[in-house]
Amino acid sequence: MPVPAATRRYLRKMLRGTLGLAIGAATAFAEFFYVLFGGIALAIPALRQAVFDGARALSEVERRRLEKYLGAENATDYTGRRALTYLVPRCVVGLLSAGIFVLILLGAGSGVIIGYQLLDGRSPGGGAPADWYDPVTTALFGALLIFLSVQGLIGIATLDRKLARHFLGPSKQEQLRRRVSELATSRAEVVEAVNDERRRIERDLHDGVQQRLVALGMLLGRARRTGDPDHASDLLRQAHEESQRALNDLREVSWRVYPIALDTDGLHPALEALAERSGIPVHLRVDLPERPSAAIETVVYFVASEAVTNTIKHAAATRIDIEAERDGDSVRVRITDDGTGGARESGGGLSGLARRVAAADGEFTVDSPLGGPTVVTAVLPCG
Repeated sequence: MPVPAATRRYLRKMLRGTLGLAIGAATAFAEFFYVLFGGIALAIPALRQAVFDGARALSEVERRRLEKYLGAENATDYTGRRALTYLVPRCVVGLLSAGIFVLILLGAGSGVIIGYQLLDGRSPGGGAPADWYDPVTTALFGALLIFLSVQGLIGIATLDRKLARHFLGPSKQEQLRRRVSELATSRAEVVEAVNDERRRIERDLHDGVQQRLVALGMLLGRARRTGDPDHASDLLRQAHEESQRALNDLREVSWRVYPIALDTDGLHPALEALAERSGIPVHLRVDLPERPSAAIETVVYFVASEAVTNTIKHAAATRIDIEAERDGDSVRVRITDDGTGGARESGGGLSGLARRVAAADGEFTVDSPLGGPTVVTAVLPCG
């Protein structure tokens, strides 16, 4: 039975984090001795700058470790004095981490020995024959130790991140620079998203409504030129049917430009209408106790609409699930299909969705391994 993609990602993240903690446990010994002897060297004025420079070099190692293995990003504009201050609690946390790893290794070794003794018919310790309850108590005690070890590593990882954020976190200047960069990027993405919409509308009108109207005009022209009343009647019937198809195409284009149901009824009815119009069965779940702002509703709707359209065109799916729910101060929409997978955020309509979501300060992800399923997720702030 294949392991689900989400489970594989979680396991990779857990293993990467554990490796990062193990590296941090090893560097803690060097940091401890550096803090010890560096603190003494600070009494000599000529050595202070060298001590601060060394502290900054060690802190850079920790900053990069946290960024690579624990996903914690911090600024690079901290001073050497602040770096030395950071190393004091950091080496303590690292040594605690080393102690946990030592206990894990000792526990694993003891578990192997006790397991061998139980299989040999002896009780733990090997001094007497095993009783019926020995395997049970050993298993329960081992599960407890594993739980405590995992919780200890999680706690160390949390402390590691918080310490770095407190001592190495971005300064006000760095925060301002990042915000300006984000706003500039968002502005460019808004412009690009608007241009994408214009191109899409023009394409829909040209390839759909315009072709229908051309065909309608040709049918009416032939009906005017023919001298056969029966043929003229047949052509008028075809023209009437073509006019109905043109109206349907125009209604479809106007709905894709902006569904009026969003303004009159809200997101839930608009998504229900989207599900009804889909050529693939759509299962909808909306859990929004409070109605989001009109701007957020619009983005959520178009994310769902474009994802459904892409699925119908490319995924060969038989089912689509749309979930929209409140997640703290954000709205999360997730579209899942059971198609062939292989979708990429950089391809087709999904890149336009990514820009639209980014323009609203949201996060957009696509998880689509070959063979499926495809999961498109957008998280948008409510504030």
